[in-house]
Amino acid sequence: MTLRTVRAALIALAFAAPTFAQAPADKKVDLTGKWAFAVVTDNGTGTPTVTFKQMGDSITGHYSSQTLGEQDFKGTVKGNQLAFSMSVSMQGQALTITYTGAIESKDSLKGTVDFGGFGGGTFTGKRQP
Repeated sequence: MTLRTVRAALIALAFAAPTFAQAPADKKVDLTGKWAFAVVTDNGTGTPTVTFKQMGDSITGHYSSQTLGEQDFKGTVKGNQLAFSMSVSMQGQALTITYTGAIESKDSLKGTVDFGGFGGGTFTGKRQP
């Protein structure tokens, strides 16, 4: 390869790189629908069902689990990041549970959960048909 060929290839890559970097951010995933979550904590695991309704960057929904019961939540989606929280009462104590994570694909989520500062864990989510 000549120096001219190498230089031309580097210039072409320099102009192409921003296009590749922007492609995932430009693809918006609509989370609307039913999801099966798998939550792992130091105190055990859970498999809540989460139903999202997305309107732009806002999400609302319903959370259903054996541990926390039935809860409504609100949150946001920014790029490939999501966050939602809900207020629950556990043993007479009010807690805010917050999920934050990444949209890995149109059918897959992954992130962390915080139980009002009293522990946390990780979660994965798979879209249900």
